[in-house]
Amino acid sequence: MLADPMVLILMYFVLPVWLIAGFADWLCHRATHIESTTGAKESLIHLLMFVEVGIPLLAAMFLEVNALVIAVMIVAFFVHEATAMWDVRYATTARTVGPIEQHIHSFLEMIPLMGLVSVVSLHWGQFLALFGTGTERARFDLAWKQEQLPVTYVAIVMLVIALFELLPYVEEFFRGLRANAGRLVPAKARRREAGDTAIR
Repeated sequence: MLADPMVLILMYFVLPVWLIAGFADWLCHRATHIESTTGAKESLIHLLMFVEVGIPLLAAMFLEVNALVIAVMIVAFFVHEATAMWDVRYATTARTVGPIEQHIHSFLEMIPLMGLVSVVSLHWGQFLALFGTGTERARFDLAWKQEQLPVTYVAIVMLVIALFELLPYVEEFFRGLRANAGRLVPAKARRREAGDTAIR
């Protein structure tokens, strides 16, 4: 399985591009002074999206992909999309979401779909079985991968996620709280109507 070109593309292209886009998005938030515009509330939404993509990612990395894992991935994708819409709608109440950040968002929304489609193509029988078709029986058990990913690869990915995804967004959240005396929503965001684009 690890020699499959699709698996290699997922491991060494799709996931790295996704992580780079996540860090670039954090840089955009910092450049638009998120702590004094939309504050910790938007950061909390970002952390929620981190969980929504983290669950299917960890499942794909460590578990045998079956109908259950595919179902979780599909649900997580749509929940993440809904949260992303909420995020942008709230963000534009008090800060400008510029062209670069919008372009980064397009990566952050489509790369999970690319990953999902790739996983489905690798496990087509279980995808069909999820909908009661095909020749395989749908499996809904949780089991560790028989062929685990290389330990070095997993360690590097986990380290990069911790240093360049989780920690920056946690820092963003607490920066927003500090800038607004512990309030989730800054006064500037409370004065705006949802959907307005404002300059700092």
